[in-house]
Amino acid sequence: MSKVLDLIQQETNRQANTIRLIASENYASPEILTALGSSLTNKYSEGYPQHRYYEGQEFIDQIELIAIENAKKLFKSKFANVQAYSGSPANLAVYLALLQPGDTILGLALSSGGHLTHGHKVSISGKWLNSISYGLTTDGYINYDQIEKLAQEHKPKLIISGHSAYPRQVDFKRIGEIAKSIGAYHLADISHISGLVATGLHPHPFPYADIITTTTHKILRGPRGALILTNDPELAQKVDKAVFPGLQGGPHNNNIAGIAIALEYDLKPEYTDYCKQVITNAKALSKAMQNRDFEIVSGGTENHLLLVDLRNKNIDGDTLSKALNKVNIETNKNTIPFDTASPFKPNGIRLGTPAVTTLGLKEQDMETISEFISQVVNNIDNQSQLEKIKTQVIEFISKFKY
Repeated sequence: MSKVLDLIQQETNRQANTIRLIASENYASPEILTALGSSLTNKYSEGYPQHRYYEGQEFIDQIELIAIENAKKLFKSKFANVQAYSGSPANLAVYLALLQPGDTILGLALSSGGHLTHGHKVSISGKWLNSISYGLTTDGYINYDQIEKLAQEHKPKLIISGHSAYPRQVDFKRIGEIAKSIGAYHLADISHISGLVATGLHPHPFPYADIITTTTHKILRGPRGALILTNDPELAQKVDKAVFPGLQGGPHNNNIAGIAIALEYDLKPEYTDYCKQVITNAKALSKAMQNRDFEIVSGGTENHLLLVDLRNKNIDGDTLSKALNKVNIETNKNTIPFDTASPFKPNGIRLGTPAVTTLGLKEQDMETISEFISQVVNNIDNQSQLEKIKTQVIEFISKFKY
């Protein structure tokens, strides 16, 4: 067997024996995995359906049109681009469509739960654009008054809403009104909460946003890819031109097929039930962690994730996430609001419930998970005890299959 194929099998086994709590990860179905490994990857398809540069597109066109229609139906959108390779390129395509180098953008700071592509200085969004950041109130909520003040002061051409580590709902209406008051565009990056938005469990950015972007591999349970959505025909044309030929060549047809399959499932009532359980599990995990004397940023969660402030436990997020990984609990270190520690040794960790909910875990299982985490904290330097916890974790999670 090829060494690479052997490593793939080892990764498959690792996932099957791990409690996966990274908020941006999930499981793709066997049907989606089949699409990803199909002959579609052999085909070059520069352009869009019915307007390709190469011949032999009759089936490729049909697949992409199904993905587009499913995306429009799921998010109640008039236009959808499904070709962006992932979330970061999707955001970059929006910037290319709407902005010029040096234009001002206003987005949530990375340290407050934003994303690199929302204007951080290490990202092209912060290097080529004049990036201004807004943050949170002292109680951990988005500071909408600050957004309004910064918008009036700096007159950004684009305001970005959305996040990668924020446990509360986003007031898209308020942000949209601020953007409109200064003549700015409003981009809503809903990559983390797209399933909640689509199923009505979180307020929808439309009609308050001009454009929506989302990844497809998080809560939507699809392959790695992205959607760019709008109701404005002029903006739709600009976005299409920005994606191709502005940023990309041929689309990844196998991924687009996987997206079409995922969105087809997301349109079913069962997916709404899944998203409801994701939120229920996140709230249950938050409460269970609080019962074990963990401090939760903003006091809880309204979506699929929670941030744990570890300062009262005298341990940093890097140390704990590595220790948890040793016992097959997968998390990620994360800065907390107003964190004074280094991003490499932040004072928090981020926990999310989409992946474990896909496996069928319920509220009572969140109690078990929180107890595992608590035991790791209490035995951080006891290797023999950590080995015992790992055995218990594998025995627990191996009962659940997708």
